[in-house]
Amino acid sequence: MLAQAIAAQARPESFADLAEKVSPAVVNITTSTVVARGTGPSPIVPEGSPFEDFFRQFRDPDGEGRPRRSSALGSGFVISEDGYVVTNNHVIEKADEIVVELFSGEELEAEVVGTDPKTDIALLKVETDEPLDYVSFGDSDTARVGDWVIALGNPLGQGFSVSAGIVSARNRALSGTYDDYIQTDAAINRGNSGGPLFNMDGEVIGVNTAILSPSGGSIGIGFSMAANVVTRVVDQLQEYGETRRGWLGVRIQDVTEDVAEAIGMEEVRGALVTDVPEGPAREAGMKAGDVIVSFDGKDVEDTRGLVRQVGNTAVGKTVRVVVFRDGQTKTLKVTLGRREVAEGAVPAAQRGQEEPAEPSQMSLLGLELTPLTDELRAQLELNADAQGLVVKDVESMSQAYEKGMRAGDVITEAGQQKVTRVSELQAQIEEAREAGRKSILLLVRRGGEPRFVALSLTEQ
Repeated sequence: MLAQAIAAQARPESFADLAEKVSPAVVNITTSTVVARGTGPSPIVPEGSPFEDFFRQFRDPDGEGRPRRSSALGSGFVISEDGYVVTNNHVIEKADEIVVELFSGEELEAEVVGTDPKTDIALLKVETDEPLDYVSFGDSDTARVGDWVIALGNPLGQGFSVSAGIVSARNRALSGTYDDYIQTDAAINRGNSGGPLFNMDGEVIGVNTAILSPSGGSIGIGFSMAANVVTRVVDQLQEYGETRRGWLGVRIQDVTEDVAEAIGMEEVRGALVTDVPEGPAREAGMKAGDVIVSFDGKDVEDTRGLVRQVGNTAVGKTVRVVVFRDGQTKTLKVTLGRREVAEGAVPAAQRGQEEPAEPSQMSLLGLELTPLTDELRAQLELNADAQGLVVKDVESMSQAYEKGMRAGDVITEAGQQKVTRVSELQAQIEEAREAGRKSILLLVRRGGEPRFVALSLTEQ
């Protein structure tokens, strides 16, 4: 009876007071875009098909092929009395005209201050003579699974609507690099995009962004971008009109159990550096094969965590990065660059030593290997200064095959040492055995992309 009484007290009798408090800051967003009409034949879609409405908007009943104006609906919320509005980037993307409808029914034209496609966040600005009702962000990290939440927005163009549910899960990732979604069973439908997810204190802890549904309607699996991600993005958009994320300048992959064993790590954690192109990390002395275990005083659990930590750090800040190298930790001081500037840059090729002659190929660890020659470099479209061992064939029953190695791969390092001859690889294998290792770590490149593969030393 006592447990039932406590549960009854925890369950709110009504969300009415909360909804009344926060609704004036929630807005409907209508966008308008000029779309060119096609002159070709329209697709034939069965009546009642879910694609019928989609194709209807592209039909030209007059057959004149003239441009037309297409409209879309979404939601948003005001975060300051002077008219800053947050919504999803996909709500306003490519729009020629954006109209914000306030709770009172008043309509205002909005200008785009800035957008961030990586988190699907956009910041708008409306001009008004009167101060606007607004809401504040809360600390999304304090939200617990099972907490009550309410979602407000404009579902399916029906106007202001409130739905309630709980936090179903935390720290969900969908497809983005910086994803940190709160999952909720509060009903979210098309048109809710960009609307706020509130906690019981009336604070915004998420921006409703996506749903998981085979039907297109809510089935109780909705995703809201966590407020602690959104606030950093909004602050930068408001100050600069764009995002400015920190950039370390490395390529990384997760540490697996066999990789940890191969390099002598006791714990399976951190981010394994596969390549260090020109940039902040190289200038600080970081090397391929290092495992980043701490960044700016915080432990690194995996690659996703490191990417978010770096991206959330100020450009130009000098941070301490602890790496595991050669059986011990080493602290490097790295001054971060800016990711937006660095993106799209092609890493500079690393110049190796002159290639010594290697008389013949050899089979090791289920791999048929041969040194790189000018002919093989041409066949594999490699740089003239590329060094390493080419995989000519892989035994189908070998561990190397199971781990994805294929003919055409190039092994550039073994045991975190450069290899250009088969004999050098053999030497690294023997050294690993003498050190009591059960596996050896290979740095493998395919199409220029590096990755580490740990192979058991029981195979020959």
